[in-house]
Amino acid sequence: MKPPCDEAVLRSINADTPCAAENGRWILAATILGSSMAFIDSTVVNVALPALQVNLHATVVGVQWVVESYGLFLGALILVGGSLGDLFGRRLMFLCGVGIFTAASIGCGLASNIQQLVLARSIQGVGAAFLVPGSLSIISACFDEKTRGRAIGTWSGFTAITTALGPVLGGWLIEHASWRWVFFINVPIAATVIAISLRRIPESRSAAARHADWLGALVATVGLGGVVYGLIESTNLGWGHPLVFGSLIAGFVCLIGFVFVEARISSPMVPLTLFVSRSFSGANLLTLFLYAALGIFFFLFPMNLIQVQNYSTTATGAAALPLILLMFFLSRWSGGLVTRYGPRPPLVIGPLIAAAGFFLFAVPGVEANYWKTFFPAFVVLGFGMAVSVAPLTTVVMSSVDQDRGGTASGINNAVARVAGVLAIAILGIVMVKSFSSSLNRSLAGGLLPPGILRYVQANEIKLAGLDLPSGLDADKTAMIRVSISRAFVFGFRCVMLICAGLSLASAAVASLMIGGRYKTPPG
Repeated sequence: MKPPCDEAVLRSINADTPCAAENGRWILAATILGSSMAFIDSTVVNVALPALQVNLHATVVGVQWVVESYGLFLGALILVGGSLGDLFGRRLMFLCGVGIFTAASIGCGLASNIQQLVLARSIQGVGAAFLVPGSLSIISACFDEKTRGRAIGTWSGFTAITTALGPVLGGWLIEHASWRWVFFINVPIAATVIAISLRRIPESRSAAARHADWLGALVATVGLGGVVYGLIESTNLGWGHPLVFGSLIAGFVCLIGFVFVEARISSPMVPLTLFVSRSFSGANLLTLFLYAALGIFFFLFPMNLIQVQNYSTTATGAAALPLILLMFFLSRWSGGLVTRYGPRPPLVIGPLIAAAGFFLFAVPGVEANYWKTFFPAFVVLGFGMAVSVAPLTTVVMSSVDQDRGGTASGINNAVARVAGVLAIAILGIVMVKSFSSSLNRSLAGGLLPPGILRYVQANEIKLAGLDLPSGLDADKTAMIRVSISRAFVFGFRCVMLICAGLSLASAAVASLMIGGRYKTPPG
């Protein structure tokens, strides 16, 4: 899922280096392709997780880290990445991001074990933290008020298309070639982006930029990393392990320290004064809840379809198309809701509809038919998100002074990314514990030899990717496979109900904290 407020970032920067008319299309092509690399990678990797788990013999903790390492560095560094572009040059930092991202993509494709892949994904996240804000700020700086609206529309349309088609292409590559091509495909795209950027994109920077908030970025990264490490590894090591306990304490201390750091430095990446606005605080709390639900959903759903429902990776990549297409085609309509009713009603109703969508995802069992079960759920969830995102952007931009709009939208963008990281770490624990509890109940009763039962219990952390020992007779193998599938569905249902609860909490936040009417931001 693309985070909210991308278009708000585009609107918030003045065009200080208007481009020549003949360069406009080239600039859009480079920024669209650059942004799309990051958007596609963040969605296609989820479809690749079951294949990664099998090929690299990974547990669910390992595949959690494949997603979390990328999201952690992107979420923690994206604000400072934007600041560096303003300070040292937007094209320069955009190209640095593309280069780092591409080198890391090659490292991902060549990884021979899960540890190497996680390291390369971490570096990818750093590259994306420069690439994503760089692409947005280049468009804003190069197109004046007369041409910006069309440029934003073109960027939004093409990135929506690539976000929709990326998982389908990725699923096809995984099915017919290898998961490694999910990463190698970035290389020719990046070469095109670099060639266009060097020839056609003018350099620009902000005269008002002073310095980057390095201390804030370091403290935020260490704090978020400590908390995520402790939560994820608790499944492996247990809550009492010194590494788990110590990293959680250190992480929370750093996150508390981050607030004090931002309150005391002259140019913070997260100005705390913005949160004086009740509506701005409410919009970010709503984003945290709603995008946390989406984050864990898109982590677990491909595993459900591929490992439990026996869908192909191509079909799994295409499964979410109804949601993405609804959000794209209804975005202008939902923006009109703000003008007519104000942002509060859509921000209450949208998450309520999304909650109904998550409830529908909790219904299907094993061997569920897509069109009768998952398709209606995607339609409802997509409609709920379509109603929510445009009003959310309006609140973020309208609840602060106009000259702080770029900072405010950047913060909301980062909150959406961090929400997914935290949700996968926290609700991943719920998934593993629910799966383990259901599987143990199902296999209790002495039907399995003690050695086989111990083996299954020792490998529960692989969830539905649990591979059975050779030598089992066909009946016992079938019985264990059915138990594993049912246990996964049980855990998935528990998490989906929590996601519905998070969506309901988003609606409650909107009702209590967000004001009645705002001016719709120009664009």
